[in-house]
Amino acid sequence: MANTVQAAKRARQAEQSRQHNVAMRSDMRTALKKVLASIAAGDQAKSNELFRVAQSKLDGMARKGIIAKNKAARTKSRINARIKAMA
Repeated sequence: MANTVQAAKRARQAEQSRQHNVAMRSDMRTALKKVLASIAAGDQAKSNELFRVAQSKLDGMARKGIIAKNKAARTKSRINARIKAMA
């Protein structure tokens, strides 16, 4: 438990930040699952469209430091390879 006013405020801010990051990460994962479901269904046009959305979310998360830049790059590369393999 925080003993000072400023420590209590930092604890509140940290909790707000944590909840925001959890929500953003969940949104990103949902976007990725939609792309993967579209790939599994075999719809390349829809997969490309959903991939653009997911790519933007991944880049934003990496820019804000919520996920590592290399994780974003690796994920985008793997999904893009799966979409190209559909052709």
